[in-house]
Amino acid sequence: MLQILPRPRPRRRGCRRNRVPAPLHCPRAGRVLLYAAEDALHIVRRRLEGICTAAGVALADLDVQVITAPTVRLDLEADRRALDETVAKLQPRLLVLDPFVRLHRIDENASGEVAPLLAYLRELQRRHGVAVVVVHHAKKGAGRIRAGQALRGSSEFHAWGDSNLYLRRNGDDLTLTAEHRAAPAMPTVTLELAQRANALALEVIDRPPQTPPPSSVDERITTALTDAAGPLPFSELRGLCRVRTASLYERLAALTTAGRIVKSEQGYRLSPR
Repeated sequence: MLQILPRPRPRRRGCRRNRVPAPLHCPRAGRVLLYAAEDALHIVRRRLEGICTAAGVALADLDVQVITAPTVRLDLEADRRALDETVAKLQPRLLVLDPFVRLHRIDENASGEVAPLLAYLRELQRRHGVAVVVVHHAKKGAGRIRAGQALRGSSEFHAWGDSNLYLRRNGDDLTLTAEHRAAPAMPTVTLELAQRANALALEVIDRPPQTPPPSSVDERITTALTDAAGPLPFSELRGLCRVRTASLYERLAALTTAGRIVKSEQGYRLSPR
């Protein structure tokens, strides 16, 4: 069994100055088992306290167990057995392993080496009824490709997840997107790294929804003509719509035939209603 960091003592409920806001409702709360492979224990403690402060709860009131073993190697039978025994004894509802690259010494680009490790975690999840969260890094310079394809190493990792959450930076913004195997994805969420007490934590930024740009050529044409003060010549309309000349000619002819727009010597305009 892996060594576990002793839990902090719960705060006394009767002391007024130690009271914290009531935690968010969780229908099926349970123990969390965490292994943070890249950080020293005092940094892990500070990070957990920051997350709890942002959520309005006290770390001492939560059942969070932290594995203190210097290494956990999922490609070693002894370490797999120790992790299995730890999960069996503590019976957590959630196991967090952070990050995947520190849990092995295999070639992440070889599916034949990655698949057995992920199969072990799937077996662990099913045998003990525990949700498993694995933190994984993205490729360098992969900001412009689909999030699932940006994961580092073998595609086995992308295929393994039941729910994948992707944290990416777009300019000055941090965005969180979700991808589920058997459920629709939620809208993209914008986050910021906020200072809370002596720690940092990610928090959701509430922003008004933005109107998406027109997706079709017809929508681009009608939007440009709606915003124009008068008829638009073809050259100006092409610059606003940003489409190929042939595509624009084709759609203008179709919209004119349908009576949605009118062509004159001055250019194109919307049909009067």
